[in-house]
Amino acid sequence: MNLQSKTTWLTVFLSISMVALVAMVSLFFFRQFSMETAQEHVRSVAEIVRVSLTESMINNVIRDRQQFMRRLTDIPGLLLVRVVRGPDVDKQFGAGLPTEQAADETEQQVLATGLSVFRVVGEKEKPTLRGTVAFIGRNEGEPNCLSCHQVVDGTVLGAVTVEVSLATLQQKAVGTIAVMMGIMALFGVIFTLLFRWQLSMIVRTARGVQKVVAHARDGDFSGRLEYHGTDEVGQIASDLNGLMSHLQRDLGGISRDIAQLLSYELQGNTNLLTTTTEMVEVLLEVAQFKQAVEEDHSVQDVYVRIGRVLTDQFWVEHFSIYEVKANSNHLRPMLVDGEINADCLWCTDQVLVRADACRAQRTGHIVHSFQDPFICPCFIQSEATEGMGHLCIPIIHSGLVGNVVQIVVKRDNGHLYQLLLSFIQVFLRESATTVEAKRLLDTLRESSLRDPLTTLHNRRFLEEYVVTLDSTTRRGKTLLSVLLLDLDHFKEVNDTWGHEAGDNVLKAFAKVLNAQVVRGSDMVIRFGGEEFLVILQGNDASFGVAMAERIRLAVENLRIPTNGVTLRRTVSIGVASFPDDGDNISEVIKRADLALYQAKEGGRNRVVLYKEEEIPPDAPVEG
Repeated sequence: MNLQSKTTWLTVFLSISMVALVAMVSLFFFRQFSMETAQEHVRSVAEIVRVSLTESMINNVIRDRQQFMRRLTDIPGLLLVRVVRGPDVDKQFGAGLPTEQAADETEQQVLATGLSVFRVVGEKEKPTLRGTVAFIGRNEGEPNCLSCHQVVDGTVLGAVTVEVSLATLQQKAVGTIAVMMGIMALFGVIFTLLFRWQLSMIVRTARGVQKVVAHARDGDFSGRLEYHGTDEVGQIASDLNGLMSHLQRDLGGISRDIAQLLSYELQGNTNLLTTTTEMVEVLLEVAQFKQAVEEDHSVQDVYVRIGRVLTDQFWVEHFSIYEVKANSNHLRPMLVDGEINADCLWCTDQVLVRADACRAQRTGHIVHSFQDPFICPCFIQSEATEGMGHLCIPIIHSGLVGNVVQIVVKRDNGHLYQLLLSFIQVFLRESATTVEAKRLLDTLRESSLRDPLTTLHNRRFLEEYVVTLDSTTRRGKTLLSVLLLDLDHFKEVNDTWGHEAGDNVLKAFAKVLNAQVVRGSDMVIRFGGEEFLVILQGNDASFGVAMAERIRLAVENLRIPTNGVTLRRTVSIGVASFPDDGDNISEVIKRADLALYQAKEGGRNRVVLYKEEEIPPDAPVEG
């Protein structure tokens, strides 16, 4: 039930209640009025009878009183008038007329007490008021009762009984009340209609407000209220119309600006309120994301954070983040389904060695397979990818593609991710500058930690890494072998054939080391000048000696063409191990240096394993 119906029914109920209440009150007061009027009528008739009888007695015509009494009953509404004589009157004048002697119980009570009695008798349809009024002799007024009656003042001489019909008064009261009720009912109807008419304008305005607000909740702010009054309702309509105009103009402009910032295309039926709220929430999340990636320690941390955004906010389960190697045509998977440095899973290995085989990397455009499943031949087609599609997003670094983010989802969800693409791109764009900066810093840092001639790690790298290496080895309780190598008579190369030849020898020697030391966990470091350091993790001294011997033989068989001649060199190697030869890595390196010194002293081109009983820790080393 709407407001207008509820209010109408309430008004009708109140009107009926008011009419009923007034009717009951009126009936009560009219009854009281009728009774009092009838009693006064009875008293008046009784007084007339008293005066008439007194005058008749004075004028000696008392014998004709019965005729007078009959004439009184001819008065409309007067049903009975009779007189009952008191004992003192009978005693003085003898018995009266027969009708004056039959006193009933009420009349006897009045004669005895001198108090008038009134009561209603008869049927409900024809009610009658019967009043018995005492006839008391007074020694005052005209005519004076005691002028004829020989009694004391205040003696009850008789009683006058009068019966008055109440039906006429009742009919008049009912008629009057009916007229009043009719007038009130008419007033109630008119009041209800006027109130309903006035309320209808408020209800129409309320419905209009409800409609406008409902449209606004759906993002449509074009609704307006049509009300031209100057009252409070008109002011509400005017204010609401102004608010809708303001929202339509300003919120629409804000939505367009944010959409342009997000590269999001607003549709014609877009809910501006919801869309703007979502876009603002995205901007807030993007701002927090940008601050977080800027504070991340490494570029790998940024990739992990991007993966977390894809998983948590965009419900992506399968994805790959590729990195385009600088100055090369290679792609490297940095994060695959949340796993760091995992193998390529969703694309063929071809993209790893030929980055331009990746359509997104080659064109710099977004590529998806939701309409054309075979748009990119590098996406693996197998039972595992059946029904799956990919969305590849290139990330531009300084005008070139620096990363490719690949999202793999069910092809049925492709339309959803095409809609989410703008929001995903915002996160990727905000991370692009940070990724580029951190990659550049990593490159610069890496270049500062590598020897530019041999591209091997340098001594600075060892100084930065040795603490981590030491704690990792201790925590894992693993073995570690250290090989310290020195090219024999290297100074002769520089002095005889020049520094260019010396550089060629060093580079050739570095290639030999890289060829022999192939595990990713092992390290080859240019320790300084013609000295090199090899750290073999997870191996004991015997393995270190075997590796040193393989390197020594490879160098001995090495031929180095330079400046028209072919050079041959040999190498001396000292070997020490952790934890046998020292409590930390630095001590083990010193022990390997002692063993190297012994190898040189022993004739060079040989491998010497450090043994404390043969080589004291304080033995001299070559300067």
